[in-house]
Amino acid sequence: QVQLVESGGGLVQAGESLRLSCVASGQSFRWYAMGWFRQAPGKEREFVTAISRGGGTTYYADSVKGRFTISRDNAKNTVYLRMNSLKPEDTAVYYCAARASYLSSSDYYTRSDEYNYWGQGTQVTVSS
Repeated sequence: QVQLVESGGGLVQAGESLRLSCVASGQSFRWYAMGWFRQAPGKEREFVTAISRGGGTTYYADSVKGRFTISRDNAKNTVYLRMNSLKPEDTAVYYCAARASYLSSSDYYTRSDEYNYWGQGTQVTVSS
């Protein structure tokens, strides 16, 4: 069982930056591939970025590529999402997600149904 707690959301102006954190409980974090998703009002949850359990492989949605960076610190059971050059269309609740990835240290996952564990979400609001 893994519990995820996100933090770092807030209200910023367009062009500014934020860093989200997601802390996982338990001692098995190093076996979990991680992802970030977001959901804007009236829209479906969408994939943002993912990272393999080893941290060596990352993948980004086209809408955030070049602006967002995912990273992880397995010693701290934490995955981060650095968001630069924020736009009003980035406004959403951001969720981190985890799934066990025992077979490969380089696999990542982009579909929400591939993840078993979810955090409660943190609100990011970008004003124009």
